[in-house]
Amino acid sequence: MLHGTAVAQKSDSPHAREYNLIRRWITIGDAALGIALLLFLLVSGLSADLRDFALKLAHRNYVLGLLYYITMLTLLSKAVGLGLDYYSFRLEHRFELSNQKLRSWIRDELKSYVIGLVIAGILIELLYFTIRVAPRSWWIIAWLGFIALFIFFAQIAPVVLFPLFYKFEPLDNEELKERLMRLSERAGTRVRGVFEWKLSEKSKKANAALAGLGGTRRIIISDTLLANYTPDEIEAVLAHELGHHVHQHIFKSIFVQMGISFFGFWAANAVLRWAVEQRQMFAYTSDFANLPLLLLVSTALSLLLMPALNAYSRHNEREADLYCWRSIPSVDPFVSSMNKLCDQNLAERRPSALVESLFHSHPAIEKRIAAAEDWSSRQTAASSAAPHSE
Repeated sequence: MLHGTAVAQKSDSPHAREYNLIRRWITIGDAALGIALLLFLLVSGLSADLRDFALKLAHRNYVLGLLYYITMLTLLSKAVGLGLDYYSFRLEHRFELSNQKLRSWIRDELKSYVIGLVIAGILIELLYFTIRVAPRSWWIIAWLGFIALFIFFAQIAPVVLFPLFYKFEPLDNEELKERLMRLSERAGTRVRGVFEWKLSEKSKKANAALAGLGGTRRIIISDTLLANYTPDEIEAVLAHELGHHVHQHIFKSIFVQMGISFFGFWAANAVLRWAVEQRQMFAYTSDFANLPLLLLVSTALSLLLMPALNAYSRHNEREADLYCWRSIPSVDPFVSSMNKLCDQNLAERRPSALVESLFHSHPAIEKRIAAAEDWSSRQTAASSAAPHSE
């Protein structure tokens, strides 16, 4: 029997409230620093100076000069945000959520920077190549390329990118593995295996996911989840993840991203033409000193759409929860797993409406538990009211 009243009355600890408040301020501070840097690069003329210096280093070779410019820009961005990055690392230790040593964190930061530089270098080189060869229609071509790359990276992430930061091993609990594979088969999805995610090497938090697309789709379960949760609770967590597949949330999200990015590239083109043709901020559209302006357009659009995208994500999470409840014998393991995850990850049970709108892609834990209990009660009542044959 579920103890709905007791759960509903459980509130966030001062520890959890403080942790999440600080995390929000870090998020706000990081966004503010990024915007301030982009504005400074444009207003001060530093972006043009970096372009000139990059082209000088490259002996006026455009492609090589752009690569040098990207490198300098990313180094500058990393230097500006390094203080907050380190504070975030220390914050996880302060609240006893991290196992990661400083040396490991530094290695991850370096790997993250190098990978980001390689990806950014390829994408931005392709972007400005498109602008040079098709100055009027570049934004449509770039949009199509963005969608293709978005799908490509979603597919390769579990097998190429994730292992660069974490270890993954085939799950050696055959009974649990078979149970989860049967659950995925009932959901109509094929997975390439069930893997144990060695998250405890860096974090005390717990997580699980259905990662990848097509041939790379796999179930990954953190060792922190395996160590502290019952098989029923793990099944409930995975059933939720499979709910995203059943409701085709990945593909729906791709279509949403297609619409947003189409508008974003159109807006970037309009702003770029205004800056070149009306304001004479740049001599020509392929002047890569205008990159901070394009990044500002992308940032502004992301911030404006954040509440709507969070609301859409919460809708998807509610649909996945409903699939989970229908797929397991009882919602009790779902409720207990939500409570455990909330405590282990220091998540917020009942954020304010404003905080939930701006920062939360998942419904509040309290709402998810209450919805599960309400659904279970309605199912029990409907079963009791149904006529019984003699």
